[in-house]
Amino acid sequence: MSQPQEIDMLHGPLVGKIVKFAMPFAASSILQQLFNSVDVAVVGRFASSEALAAVGANTFLINLMINFFVGISVGASVIIANHIGQRDFRRIRQAVCTTAALALFSGVFLLIVGILVARPMLGWMGTPSNVIEEAILYLRIYFLGAPFFMIYNFGASILRSKGDTRRPLYVLIVAGIINTILNLVLVVVFKMSVAGVAIATDIANLFCAAVIVWMLRREAGPFRLRIHHIRIYSSELRQILNIGVPAGLQSMVFALSNIFVQSAINGYGSAAVAGASVAQTFESYCYFLMSAFSGASVTFVGQNYGAGQMERCKRIFWICLVSAMVVCIMANVLFMAFADGILSLFTADALVVHYAKLRMEYVLVFQAIAATYDVPSATMRGFGHSLEPALLTIFGTCILRLGWVFFVCPIWPGFVHLLLIYPITWAITGIMVGSVFYYTVRKLSLT
Repeated sequence: MSQPQEIDMLHGPLVGKIVKFAMPFAASSILQQLFNSVDVAVVGRFASSEALAAVGANTFLINLMINFFVGISVGASVIIANHIGQRDFRRIRQAVCTTAALALFSGVFLLIVGILVARPMLGWMGTPSNVIEEAILYLRIYFLGAPFFMIYNFGASILRSKGDTRRPLYVLIVAGIINTILNLVLVVVFKMSVAGVAIATDIANLFCAAVIVWMLRREAGPFRLRIHHIRIYSSELRQILNIGVPAGLQSMVFALSNIFVQSAINGYGSAAVAGASVAQTFESYCYFLMSAFSGASVTFVGQNYGAGQMERCKRIFWICLVSAMVVCIMANVLFMAFADGILSLFTADALVVHYAKLRMEYVLVFQAIAATYDVPSATMRGFGHSLEPALLTIFGTCILRLGWVFFVCPIWPGFVHLLLIYPITWAITGIMVGSVFYYTVRKLSLT
């Protein structure tokens, strides 16, 4: 089973191996976000502020629709990691086949639903009338590539379950270059605006899917993907969904709460929408650096818990939590220090820059707080406890945010006051999830 790109998570020192796993993982997530960032930058500089707002208005809606299935892919990664720790090759093979089937189903489902709900959802969100048609066009074209996006993500989860985070990164580096070149050609040369950037993203996702399938077809032993063996194994499906569905619902509801916040932002006009969208790009980069250590925690804990090494699991948690907070703070400081220069890459509109800076000052600088619930949640999933952190995060990042939007903002209006809900809910959710994590670890240590 051992291959050069894999990481031995069950033996030896942890810090270097966790960093070795997390950094390519973070870079992969950042490169996926780069698809959207390049879309935003190209239409903002070479099309119009309205086109910029049209692409940005879709960010949370896209996340809402894909995050559920991305969460299920996390469940697949955890189950395969558990089987690796148990050295159960037969169940590894069955989990790989089930994961592949789930990728195909989720991709087709998203394609159909994404096209159908584009207009009603964007209308319900209060998307400004001067950008809604372009926003609908972007969303519909984007979801034509949903099957490719899902195939890549589920395929990458199989590789990451055994410590291979580098090859998914290499795929995304090439895909990012393809996406950027096509964006410039389709928007600058052919004047296709939002349609051009959506088509470029679809082609880049197609490339990712094709390469990841090619890699899996050439894997050794139980990790090899045999197309004619793809099927659902009920025992593996049940375990994957037990962990993946709560994780997916957590991410989905998190995105839903952000849609309500986005709807409130829409009320401040297209400049606020565009500015917030640009700032969210930087938030995404910082979050991916942080969540890479959450990804490391869930995979390392998954293998070590499967092997019965509880004390090692505790060390993994603390290394990942501290690392996540440190890298997030460093990235936050970097973006704030060079805000003017970075924002100029996205837009020359002074009002858009104004709103982007406000979001950076009131949201970005506090983002490391989110690690206090993100890493414990991931670690609990590695233990097989996915429902508890999901419910607490849903309460902290959805119900509280909805309450803020509907009850606080009407009596305390203002763009800045709206943004304060992010650091407040991060802190509350961190306290709740951290407390349950402590109780769960104590209970597991006694069994």
